Amino acid sequence: MWLLILEALLALSLLLFAVWWTMFSGRRREEPAEEEAKAEETRREEAGQSEPPPR
Repeated sequence: MWLLILEALLALSLLLFAVWWTMFSGRRREEPAEEEAKAEETRREEAGQSEPPPR
């Protein structure tokens, strides 16, 4: 009986860890990219360009 409870607790802890990991793993990397895109847009507006140059 204790083995089943231990196994259930282990499974629950792994599930919670996976949810936590996916919620907070990529936030810091996305924020600078957004700030960089906003800065680029501001530079284009100041230069008088409405669209980015073609690549």
